[in-house]
Amino acid sequence: MPDHKEGRSTVPFVLSRLIRRLGRAHTWGLPALIIVTVFFTSWPLMIWAEPSSNTITAVENYWWWFLVTASTVGYGDFFPTTVGGHLVGVYVIIGGIVTLTTLFTRIAAAIDNAKGQRMKGQLDLDLSDHLVIVGYTAGRTERLVREITADGSHPVALCVWEDVQDDPMPEQPDLGFVRGDLSEESVLRRAGVHRAARVLIDARDDNEALALTVAVTHVNQNAHTVVTLRDMSRARNFSYVDDDVRCVQWHSPRLATEELQDPGIAIVYADLMSHGGRNTYSTRLPESPSNIRFGDVQEAMGRTFTTTVLAVQHEGLVINPGWETELPAGSVLYYVGERRLSSKEIEQAITT
Repeated sequence: MPDHKEGRSTVPFVLSRLIRRLGRAHTWGLPALIIVTVFFTSWPLMIWAEPSSNTITAVENYWWWFLVTASTVGYGDFFPTTVGGHLVGVYVIIGGIVTLTTLFTRIAAAIDNAKGQRMKGQLDLDLSDHLVIVGYTAGRTERLVREITADGSHPVALCVWEDVQDDPMPEQPDLGFVRGDLSEESVLRRAGVHRAARVLIDARDDNEALALTVAVTHVNQNAHTVVTLRDMSRARNFSYVDDDVRCVQWHSPRLATEELQDPGIAIVYADLMSHGGRNTYSTRLPESPSNIRFGDVQEAMGRTFTTTVLAVQHEGLVINPGWETELPAGSVLYYVGERRLSSKEIEQAITT
């Protein structure tokens, strides 16, 4: 099973590389030389060996006979009749087999070479409008890739340092892989960073993250760039590089994937968690009225106090309950607003 997955994952890259290699002269040079030599040496020999009455030697016939004989198909519409002609036929068959063997050997070598280069991260990725993950941490990066590729909306490329010897995720069929010095423009371009729509910089430390952000924004200033940081107080340093760079907490990989998929959500979270925006509060529902609908509470509190209820606690926490959910008296509301509300204020809003 692992071999099958690995083969499946390398097929697009191998075929692309193979097509380019087969277009080069050295792939066809030796096989072409062999078959041309056999053709132009066998034709005079066939004319010498066969009687003039045998139309096999005619220019309009010999090339056809040579083609089907060298390929070992042998339709039999033309054939030699003398011993010498038969020997020439054997020579043509051997020449055709040698030519095909040489050609197939070169094709196999091109496939192996392309596969090896793909596993070693040496290929130039032919991707655009994709996501590039710059940096690798064993286990963590695999989790990020699984979450990002769950919807299958965009191709993903992984760009790692040289100390990662081989593709760490060969089972991922659509994951591009590039390795090298991540601060080098040429390496980032091999990963298609200059054509990427999104870039996630998941470095080994915050200093490295800053250096990689400089390199990435130099290559592509238009990509939506997300950087994971251990110390969020350093986010200001990244704004000096580019105001549009989004910094998220390294210890919250889920937030990084959400920001990549829904740009701007990191700002929403940061605003909720800071004093610069509205705060999050909790208030217990009054004893009356009882069993009111969540939708009525949400509408009343939003209309009266410009608040948004996020969750309800009653025999368990429920995030964003359904509009028709009934809330027993004494349920705790968690909401975002300008100030903390009292139970009496909420009761008046609901009953008004």
